[in-house]
Amino acid sequence: MTAEMVGAGVSWVIPLLIFVVFVYAHIKKVSIFETFVDGAREGLLMAVRLIPYLVGIYVAVGIFRESGAIDILVSLLSPILFLVKAPAEVLLLSIVRSLSGPAALGMMLEIFDTHGPDSFIGRLASTLIGSTDTTFYIIAVYFGSVGVRRTRYSIPVGLFADFVSFVASVYIVRKMF
Repeated sequence: MTAEMVGAGVSWVIPLLIFVVFVYAHIKKVSIFETFVDGAREGLLMAVRLIPYLVGIYVAVGIFRESGAIDILVSLLSPILFLVKAPAEVLLLSIVRSLSGPAALGMMLEIFDTHGPDSFIGRLASTLIGSTDTTFYIIAVYFGSVGVRRTRYSIPVGLFADFVSFVASVYIVRKMF
């Protein structure tokens, strides 16, 4: 197979999948439009239910950033930075990444502007963004969407996974570059 044939085949996967769904729905005598409208209604209602959780998490992120708490946390965690030989900006990026994806992407772009994307810190920031997740956003949105109020071990496990991803990112980028 040539690359052109594979490219042509890939471009037809989604339309073919949609066609198969329509044919299957027709065979099963499902009212496609009514089912679509019902699903859209449920999605809109879920989005409305999630608004308080999203507002809460964005307010918390804003307070955390503007209060200077992040700087205090970075200074408290500086011994870890010394052990793993990581720049402070990347620890700050990791902390913000746990709270907000868009804020973390903005910080990564600032790192790129200051140090360049091909620098050690730029590559480390890219690796970190790709290997960690927005723990608190996930807790707020996904748990909120299904009505879970008690997160129990989810936050500690999520933060531990973010920490392991931070250490692994530093190690891997040091070894690779």
